[in-house]
Amino acid sequence: MSWEQSLIRIAGYDVEVRQKRLAEVVSRREAAEMRLVMLDAEFEAEVGFIRSRPEAAFHQAAYMAGCKDRRLRILAEIDLILAEESGARDALAEAFEAQKKYEHVAEGMARQRAREAARRETAELDELGVLKAARPGAGGA
Repeated sequence: MSWEQSLIRIAGYDVEVRQKRLAEVVSRREAAEMRLVMLDAEFEAEVGFIRSRPEAAFHQAAYMAGCKDRRLRILAEIDLILAEESGARDALAEAFEAQKKYEHVAEGMARQRAREAARRETAELDELGVLKAARPGAGGA
């Protein structure tokens, strides 16, 4: 395997690692968002329960304060994860760029090798033609 192909494989591996990292971050964000949705649903259910049972209103203020605190913590967690997700997306884009650069260099080098091989073949054919033409009795006159 050529060094160009090795670089491309390493860059491909880097892209895979960064894709997995991004998927993990997105999964954590989605889980946090789901916890927020569940908290909001629990809150609505509790408000409905309190409306149906006035004696439960005694605990309403403490429950609402607790829900507000949990909601703020989840929102802060989501904000952190969003920042991490943005960084992971940027890192993935950079890894893709690096991989494409390596692929482009490898393609250019392959084209250069092909041109060099064609040039050598042409030179060998020209030399063969000159030697054949220089032989006494060779075709031509």
